[in-house]
Parts: sequence; structure tokens; C-alpha cells
Amino acid sequence: MSMYIEDCLDNETGEHGIKNIFSTAPPGGGGPVIDPAVVARQAVDRMRLRPPAIGITPKPGGKGVVGMPVYMWTETGPETYGPNVASASVGPVSVTATARVSKIVWSMGDGRTVTCTTAGTPYRPEYGKKASPDCGHRYEKPSSTTASGTYHVTATSTWSIDWQVTGGAQGGQLTEIRTSAVDIAVAEVQVLN
Repeated sequence: MSMYIEDCLDNETGEHGIKNIFSTAPPGGGGPVIDPAVVARQAVDRMRLRPPAIGITPKPGGKGVVGMPVYMWTETGPETYGPNVASASVGPVSVTATARVSKIVWSMGDGRTVTCTTAGTPYRPEYGKKASPDCGHRYEKPSSTTASGTYHVTATSTWSIDWQVTGGAQGGQLTEIRTSAVDIAVAEVQVLN
């Protein structure tokens, strides 16, 4: 005896469920229809996509100086920057998904944001006062002007996920967002006479 499943996807909730089960071909004929986008979602659910592993100067717990360059970066592993690859199969449909961070938006805590399309460059002492080549900022006021006395910096990564049906031309794209945060202190330079 053959079973046919009528499978439905609720576009508002993203919920996937069985609508009807037929012991003969459903009205209109055909067999089970499997939405590759649903299979792609299952592949993405198997991935571990983390928020940025924040690297920043000044370091949290340290103290930066107004006007000095601030470097921002993230670790570049599969879970923090990509590429991260996973596959899933439902019946005859197999999908492979590949996730990469396309941008990180840094909210600097002073009302300004910086959008970086790279993982950033970790700061090294030999860089001195030189600005970051790809992901940096400069504070114009000390963090003591905020209620908390620190700047609350958030880093929001946008994961762009391309998926492809194995052996087929069908594919698409999904997006995931992840956020992490740190607090940093920035002081004015004290001049002694």
C-alpha cells in the first residue's frame, strides 16, 4: 500500500506540518511534495552560528583615550565568521547550506555605528596611533559622560546563507543575525604641568 503525504508550510510562522495523509494518490495526482526551502532551514538549524567573538582596543577592563584609534575585530572560525557548511535530507531532496558573515555592524555606545565587511584587524602595539585599516573608530568624548561611565559596544553579525539542492539547479538564500556586547572605558588625556 502506498502512502502520500500532503505537506504544508505556514509562511507566517514558518511551521512545517502534515495536512493530509492519503492511502491513494491525492486529488490531482502526484506524490509527496517536499519544499527544498524547508530542508534548507533544517540544514541551517544543524549549524552553530555564534555572535562575534569581540576583540576591541581598549580591552574591556582597560582604559582607552579620547581621540586614539579603536580597533574592532572578531575571531574567524567557522562558528564566528564562516564558512560554516551543513546538509540535510528529507526523502529524495538533499540540500547543502553554506553560511558566511557578510557584515558586522558595531554600535559604539556614543550614538555612532560602524559597518565592517571584514572580520577586522586585531590591534598590535607596533600599529601605534595608526587607524585600523578596515574596522575602526575614534571616540570624541570620554565614557564618563555616559550614565554608566562606560561605552556599551554591541557587535551584530549578519550571516548570509546560500543553499543549493544537491544535483539540482534550485537554491536560495537565508539570513541569520547574532549579537554580542562588551563595555569599555575611554578617558581624556590628563596633562600635567
